Amino acid sequence: MINITNLSFGYGAKFPLFKELNLQVNQGSIIGLLGKNGAGKSTLLKLVAGLLQAQQGSMTVMNHVPFQRKPSYLEHVYFVPEEFSTPSVTISAFVKATAPFYPTFDYAKMDKILSDFELDSSKNLSKMSYGQKKKFLIAFALSTNCKLLLLDEPTNGLDIPSKSLFRKVMAGALTDEQMVIISTHQVKDVENLIDRILLVDKGRIVFNSSVFDVIENFAFQTVSDIRSNNYLYHESAPGGHRVIKHKNGIETPLDIELLFNAITSGINLQTNESDI
Repeated sequence: MINITNLSFGYGAKFPLFKELNLQVNQGSIIGLLGKNGAGKSTLLKLVAGLLQAQQGSMTVMNHVPFQRKPSYLEHVYFVPEEFSTPSVTISAFVKATAPFYPTFDYAKMDKILSDFELDSSKNLSKMSYGQKKKFLIAFALSTNCKLLLLDEPTNGLDIPSKSLFRKVMAGALTDEQMVIISTHQVKDVENLIDRILLVDKGRIVFNSSVFDVIENFAFQTVSDIRSNNYLYHESAPGGHRVIKHKNGIETPLDIELLFNAITSGINLQTNESDI
C-alpha cells in the first residue's frame, strides 16, 4: 500500500528531516508511528496525505503519487491532524456537506460512534471543547471507511475515560482491508491497539516490525537484580529494573514504552521480521 524509496525532505536546505528514507507497508494493519517530539512523525503523515512534496526520491500510496492529490486518491484517504480548525456549523451540517466526498461513508456508523462518544449531532463545532472536536473528527474519519486513515496524536486532548473509549471504538470500527497509521509519542495510549510498530528517529525508520513478532522474540520483565543476566536493555523502575531479554520460552506482555526507550537509546532489537 505504501512504498517509499530514498525519500528526502526538509524544511530548510541545511537541515534535512529525512534523507534516503525507505519504507514498504502493506494494507490491513493498525500501525503505531512512534518517535520523539521533532522526529518527523507529523511530516511523514503529511507526505503520505499529499500535503507536502518529497524533495528527492519517490513515494506511492495505493499506486498513486500523493502530492498529485487526485480525487481518486483523496476519496480513499482521511487525515486527522494534531492541530486543526473547524467551521462554525453543527455536526450534522458538517457531515451533510463533507461526507459525499467519500463514496464509502457509513452514516449509521457515524451515528453509532457519535453516540459512543456522547456527542450531539445538533451541537455547533465552534461551541465544543478541543477534546470533543477531536472525538468528532475521529468519528468522522472512521465513518468514511477510507482505505487509509492517518491520525496524528489522536489521544491528545482526551481524558483518561475518553482514551479508553477511543481504543474500544477504533478496535470495533475497522475492517481487514483498511490501514490506520497512528502517530503518537504517548506510546501507552496505543499499546493494546496497534499490530505493527514503526519507530522514527534521526530521520530514519529505525524499527519496523509486527507486535506479534516482537512478542515472539523478546520478553519484558521486572527484576530486582540485573547483575547476573545478560539483558538486552534495562532501566530503573519501581520494584527494581524493567528489562528486555531474549524470549527463550518466556511469555510476557509487550511493554511498548520500554521497547521505545531501548531503541531510541541505540539498542539494536531487530526481529526476524523487521524490515528497515
